[in-house]
Amino acid sequence: MNTSTIRETPVRPALRLISAAALIFFLAGALAAGPLVFEKSEYAGRRARLMDKIADGAAVILGAQPPAGYHPFVQSNDFLYLSGVEAPNAVLVVDGKRRESLLFLTLTERAARNDGIPLDLVSDPAGATGIERVLPAAELTAALERLAGQGYVLYTPFMPEELPRECSTEKWRALQTAMITNPWDGRLTREGQFKKLLGERFPKAEVRDCSSMIWEMRTIKSAAEADLLRKCARIGVNAYREVLKAVRPGMPEHELAALFEYHCKKAGAGDLAYYAIICSAENHPYLHYYKHDRILQDGDFVVMDCGPDLKGYDIDITVSFPVNGRFTPRQQEIYEACLAVHKASLGLYKPGLSADMVKAGVREILEKQGTNLDTDAFKQLSGGFGHYVGLAVHDVGRGPAVLRPGMVFANEPLAVFPAENLGVRVENTVLITADGCENLTDGIPREVRDIEEFMKKK
Repeated sequence: MNTSTIRETPVRPALRLISAAALIFFLAGALAAGPLVFEKSEYAGRRARLMDKIADGAAVILGAQPPAGYHPFVQSNDFLYLSGVEAPNAVLVVDGKRRESLLFLTLTERAARNDGIPLDLVSDPAGATGIERVLPAAELTAALERLAGQGYVLYTPFMPEELPRECSTEKWRALQTAMITNPWDGRLTREGQFKKLLGERFPKAEVRDCSSMIWEMRTIKSAAEADLLRKCARIGVNAYREVLKAVRPGMPEHELAALFEYHCKKAGAGDLAYYAIICSAENHPYLHYYKHDRILQDGDFVVMDCGPDLKGYDIDITVSFPVNGRFTPRQQEIYEACLAVHKASLGLYKPGLSADMVKAGVREILEKQGTNLDTDAFKQLSGGFGHYVGLAVHDVGRGPAVLRPGMVFANEPLAVFPAENLGVRVENTVLITADGCENLTDGIPREVRDIEEFMKKK
């Protein structure tokens, strides 16, 4: 824009004072935020809970390495969870015996500026992070030698680190096939190599896995985490509303994906939690289809599964809708079956319930409503209780055996009819509260009449 052609509008002195005050307030808030997403006490509390589990030793957590290509650096999830520090090649040692933490980090001002890392981590890393001792990375080996020599059990995660759009257990299965057991490869994971080296260099020290210890903690979200997930959910909900307003026959699937991502990033999301899944026509049976290679036709029914990532935390949402904004009787039948299960589940979720108890309760609710559960719509239906959501979209943990306050997971009943080129999934991200649940992703039109009415307002 050529600013020479813009005339300055007169501003009264009072408005100038207000603007200056607002700028000072904004800058103060930005500076006060420092390098961490949450308060230092939040991370200290997490480390203290880990110390309770490892009173006979110390946990050594490797941070992420710099990316090899032109991708921004993002910290691995376990490291981020325990420290909040987003800098490459860092190592965190959580000492359960002395109940202190050590951060091994070498970071220059030039490197920090280049990667957009707050300079607090260079000038005052201990003050910025709340970690008791911050030492140069070169001192890690000597520190581990001291711990091993003092009879410490050395704990470290055996499962693969989670990086952007990764889920640890899924990554582990993929690496087992592609690398670890591949006869033409055979490499260990980074974690496996680190475990091996610890055993070789400190043969008298016992090396144990602490992945499950950290994962158990991550399954219960704090109030601060829940608040961040609410903000992330609002971004995803509003992006979906924009998609529903815009979709029309003749639109390429890739345009829907781009529109969702645009509105998420416009609202402050750093990235998508995972690639945008769009299933339509013959692609409905492939529940994670992401090629976006169809032109949407009049009469198509779409399953769109996308979620934003905000400051490392993810949200999972799926919407299902007719491209032309009008349900056929068959589309409505299948959709309303999935929605009925979804709504009944939301009405039941509370602490103390198991998946089987929720399933039985849903059936009882639907039978009392007079629903015929013998139709193919309900017989084909699956899903429901879903998976954890948090730092990864398929967050760590073995699934909620019994619901507890602070658990966040996806409620996602679905049904697919390949012969009819029809699939439906209704998915929200749910937080278990002290006496029930909160639908974090509420605000998307879900009833058939509401979807049809909303899509008229294009």
